[in-house]
Amino acid sequence: MERSFHETLARLRRARGVSQRQVAADLGISQALLSHYENGAREPGLGFVCRVCDYYGVTADYLLGRSENPVSLAPETARDFLSSLRALADRGEHALEKMGGSAHD
Repeated sequence: MERSFHETLARLRRARGVSQRQVAADLGISQALLSHYENGAREPGLGFVCRVCDYYGVTADYLLGRSENPVSLAPETARDFLSSLRALADRGEHALEKMGGSAHD
């Protein structure tokens, strides 16, 4: 599903239940400029995109419509997950060997 920046920007604000005025103040821009960004009349600069990502806690890929996942895994979390997955696979292979089979059969 393709989403545009302006659609995502407006959706995030509505989901949080805050007004354009409040978000604009929090991000240091005018309400009129935020409105232009949300309706697609203007395109923001990179600095604003970064502030919005921090403000809503989402990735730039999500904000720009390149990903459906609003958050990314921290590298440590990904490493821990892969380590756990490898350990589980090793235990499964060991259990199969005990039963007289092989994980590679």
